[in-house]
Amino acid sequence: MSFIRISKQFTFEMAHALSDYDGLCRNLHGHSYYLDVTVRGKPNQDTTSPKWGMLIDFGDLKRIVQEAVIDCFDHALVLNNRVPDHLRATLQQHYEKVVFVSYQPTTENLLIDLAGRLLSRLPARVQLFSLKLRETDRSYAEWYMDDNQEI
Repeated sequence: MSFIRISKQFTFEMAHALSDYDGLCRNLHGHSYYLDVTVRGKPNQDTTSPKWGMLIDFGDLKRIVQEAVIDCFDHALVLNNRVPDHLRATLQQHYEKVVFVSYQPTTENLLIDLAGRLLSRLPARVQLFSLKLRETDRSYAEWYMDDNQEI
C-alpha cells in the first residue's frame, strides 16, 4: 500500500504588530494569509466504507483547519501578550476579535502554533506532513514534520 499526500489551501485575513521590533512591522498592519496544509498516510482500504480510497475527506480536512485555525485567526488582531494592561483593555474595548499569544506573532511563530493546533486534531492514521504560510505574494514560511522529529 502506497503513502499518499493530499493538500488543501486556505485563506484568512489577519492583523498583527511585532512588539519592540526595529522595523516597520512594529506598526499595526495586516496580511491576506494563504495556508497550504499537506497531510500524508495510506488511503482507507475498507471496501465497505463510503470513504474507501480516501486518505481523508477534503471536507473533513477543511472542517479541522476551519475550527483549529481560521475560526481563531481570521479577521483577528494578533498581538504578543506582553502588551501593557491599559492598551490591552483599550484594544478589547474597540475591537471585537483580539487574540493575545505567548509569542511574537511572526509568520514563523504563527506557523509553529498552527502546526500544534492541527497535530492534535487530525485522525490517528493521518499525519501532518507540511504547512506553508504565505504572508505576501513573495514571502512565506514552511514547516515540515520531518524537520521536527526527534532523531
